[in-house]
Amino acid sequence: MKCGTVTIMGRPNVGKSTLLNSLMNMKLAITTDKAGTTRNIIEGIYQDEDSQIIFIDTPGIHKPMYKLGNLLNRKAYQNIDNADIILFLIDGSTGFGKGDQFVLNKLEEKKDTPLFLIINKIDKMKKEQLIQTINQVKDVCNFAEIIPISALKKTAIQDLIHTIKKYLPLEEAIFEENELTNVSTRFLMAEFVREKAMMLTRQEVPHAITCYVENYEEEDNLVHIQVLLVVDRENLKKILIGKGGSMLKKVGTLARHDMEEFLGKKVYLELHVKVIENWRDQEKLLKELGFDDE
Repeated sequence: MKCGTVTIMGRPNVGKSTLLNSLMNMKLAITTDKAGTTRNIIEGIYQDEDSQIIFIDTPGIHKPMYKLGNLLNRKAYQNIDNADIILFLIDGSTGFGKGDQFVLNKLEEKKDTPLFLIINKIDKMKKEQLIQTINQVKDVCNFAEIIPISALKKTAIQDLIHTIKKYLPLEEAIFEENELTNVSTRFLMAEFVREKAMMLTRQEVPHAITCYVENYEEEDNLVHIQVLLVVDRENLKKILIGKGGSMLKKVGTLARHDMEEFLGKKVYLELHVKVIENWRDQEKLLKELGFDDE
């Protein structure tokens, strides 16, 4: 069968996680309109009758301001070396900019790996704008393929998969048939909470939040989940809790809906907020919170 690894790369907020979800036809990675939403390497294991494709969603490459940012960049770079194909994703609606060129400069070092230019968000573009964007970028690099898509609307997703298969080697399957991802259920539950907290807050709050599951217990058709939300300042904790706990309640209600849809069970969700000053700049703490180089 056709089998291999496809790494999705690009600057923040171009739609990498949305693309992973569309390729997998399920929600594995959280998505928001905030840059820097993805903080971990998430693999989606796509399987059909003649292929197994390991799609890897990576954090957006950016100029870091904290040790967390440096770590996220390293995570993204590490997944270039072993890729059979690299999907270089840009936001077609905003055009090819300096941030895209910064990422492309790094990707061009892997000259032996097929590099696809994926122009995303064509649902927000007119035909003339798409043609102009293609003409602007087609000679910037020796792309193996240039494919316009809409990850959100799932436009041309099957065409993309079909083209990817042409470039993959004939290999034995790497994963079992029932495997879908490399991340744990506990990780996904924490991410559902972080996604809703990011969506409902503004300015510095979304970037200062991290979440992890303190307790996860299943019994029959009920799952009891406790999630801790960590921020780095007391005023952010107050915003996240809201007046009379209103904000935290909204976060919990929305997150619980996603959890129940994913698990197929009723969920009893408890949320708590804690302040840990400068958590994004403490290497030891970052490892304890699940951010490491593995």
